[in-house]
Amino acid sequence: MADTALLSQILESLTEPVLVGDTDHKVVYMNEAAAAHYTGGRTLMGTSLLDCHNEKSQEIMVEVLEALKRGEDERLIFESDEKRIFMRAIRDDSGVLVGYYERYERPMKHPE
Repeated sequence: MADTALLSQILESLTEPVLVGDTDHKVVYMNEAAAAHYTGGRTLMGTSLLDCHNEKSQEIMVEVLEALKRGEDERLIFESDEKRIFMRAIRDDSGVLVGYYERYERPMKHPE
């Protein structure tokens, strides 16, 4: 099993934002790309993700968290031509949900 320093280095090497929330929607981790991407940057650590989203987004996040608690692993929460954002479950060794992260996908650009 990789140690914490190595896992942190891997997450920091990613160019896409990685933001981790606990089961109360509190920000517990963000990589450098996420700190640069989100308004407020590192000041969001320890705050509720619900506080920085509109009412419709809050409803989606609460609904998806409940689905993750029931065993779902991932759900698409936003889609545009530029990106897709998923909420992905984080579980402990016994399968209990301990949080989630936002996973970004950007469409592949093919040369013409």
